[in-house]
Amino acid sequence: MKYTEIETETELIATLKGASRITAKAFQNLNFATVEALALQNTFHDCLFLGCIIPESLNARGIKDCLVFPSIDVPFNAFINSLYTKKMLYGAYMPGKPDSYQNTHDKIVYDHYIKSGKEADDIKETLARRLHDHAITDAMYDFLEGYEEKKVVGIMGGHGLSRGEENFLLIAKISKKLTESGYLMVSGGGPGAMEATHVGAWFAGRSERDLQEAIRILAEAPDFKDKWWLDKAFEVLDRYPDSAYKSLGVPTWLYGHEPPTPFASHIAKYFDNSVREDGLLTIAKGGIIFSPGSAGTIQEVFQEATQNHYLSFEYASPMVFLNSRYWTVEVPIYPLIQKMMEEGKYKHLILSLCDTVEEVIREIEKFSKENGL
Repeated sequence: MKYTEIETETELIATLKGASRITAKAFQNLNFATVEALALQNTFHDCLFLGCIIPESLNARGIKDCLVFPSIDVPFNAFINSLYTKKMLYGAYMPGKPDSYQNTHDKIVYDHYIKSGKEADDIKETLARRLHDHAITDAMYDFLEGYEEKKVVGIMGGHGLSRGEENFLLIAKISKKLTESGYLMVSGGGPGAMEATHVGAWFAGRSERDLQEAIRILAEAPDFKDKWWLDKAFEVLDRYPDSAYKSLGVPTWLYGHEPPTPFASHIAKYFDNSVREDGLLTIAKGGIIFSPGSAGTIQEVFQEATQNHYLSFEYASPMVFLNSRYWTVEVPIYPLIQKMMEEGKYKHLILSLCDTVEEVIREIEKFSKENGL
């Protein structure tokens, strides 16, 4: 039996009205005390109550054949029913006062994560983290239902890329143009190349001159180690508010010393980096653009190659390597993978080596057109 997810008060009220007998519903992070009288007009059978507030009157009435998961006393919501936004993570941040980051939800959760241990040994803590990450995955796939899966494109690259470097602007331009063409851009959601991805998506529909001016402002705090890094991001968001376009960042508290970029409209932040990283590669079925990066990016190259080789999700998607010199000379992964393909050790891979915005766009759009999109 498939459970219908009820995630908002509006959905809750609509479910309760005139139903009398409610079955196979999953209520997520809802307050039944606000609709107590209406709830008492119903009986519940084979339902899930995930982190809900349930008044004693409803509890006493009998939900015994239902699964009830009470809230857990941790500084994060283990049953979150939506993706994060910059407001949720950074709501306490005060522009012009970089130290106010210490009061944000993002930092409070990170401090708790470190204090509890990256590999926590307390069963309540580990359970809460797993439930949280399960809820985030559920919310992420709800969000992705609004997009054709072969038009979800990822950009991978180093967190150390400076906002003032040429590659930052190049990645932003690529993301901007693909977003304008109807693609959903996703990244690891952190600084560097990841931030450039979401800056580009945020400026979709605006002029390239606006994009360049925004990056000029951002470059005044060139990397996340600069205490004004987040402040400059909010300065740009204040000057260029209300983007009509969306993008998805997928960061992790494992690297919580790197704040997530607020330019991502939707943020799927995880505790477990392995779930986060594999999941990020999985959802980018429209292709992945690999910009220069270090160990993490190199790992992602081979993870993606493995998914494509085994056709883990029924088909292979493009692997676009941005910056030919980097991937053939400085980090010569591209010729290695080509050789392995020639020897039959890799199959199904769709490889390309690109240096310009136009070349990258062409490779991504070629795959879409071949699939009738």
